[in-house]
Amino acid sequence: MEIIKTEIKDVLIIKPRIFEDARGYFFESFSERDFNTQVRNIHFVQDNESKSSYGVLRGLHFQKPPFAQSKLVRVIKGAVLDVAVDIRKGSPTFGKHVAVELSEDNHLQFFIPRGFAHGFSVLTDEVIFQYKCDNFYAPQSEGAIAWNDPALGIDWRIPSDKVILSEKDKHHPFLEDAEWLFDYNEDLYK
Repeated sequence: MEIIKTEIKDVLIIKPRIFEDARGYFFESFSERDFNTQVRNIHFVQDNESKSSYGVLRGLHFQKPPFAQSKLVRVIKGAVLDVAVDIRKGSPTFGKHVAVELSEDNHLQFFIPRGFAHGFSVLTDEVIFQYKCDNFYAPQSEGAIAWNDPALGIDWRIPSDKVILSEKDKHHPFLEDAEWLFDYNEDLYK
């Protein structure tokens, strides 16, 4: 796999090595050994999958400690714009984001470390989205910030009148109004 660095340290794009021939293709989508030596030494404990249609926007979500999560995400079918936002107070990249298109064609994966809010918008008629998490989901630990916070400046690549949100995602605070954020100086992997 090829590790592609982004503008924010530790937020990484992973490009797998694809073997294609007349029969189709094959690639190793995950190797704990390679991931731990090339990206970060963590252990994923939960895999999730979602199916969504064009215009669905999920996010921007995170889990607070002690249930903070790193995520490794990819698209099985369709295409999304995937976004990670640095919400670590004191970070030199606080409030900045990285956005990458993940698709069934490019096979890219996106690693979002703990301390970041995550979301995605669906760019095709249908998407099947998978993600690995290094901590179990805990509903009491949910946190989120507004997808449309103007201070974040995220272009979700969907007209705002076409965005489809869950009822919960319609009511998250802007980053400046968030009651809880991560501390950049805290080791979130202890």
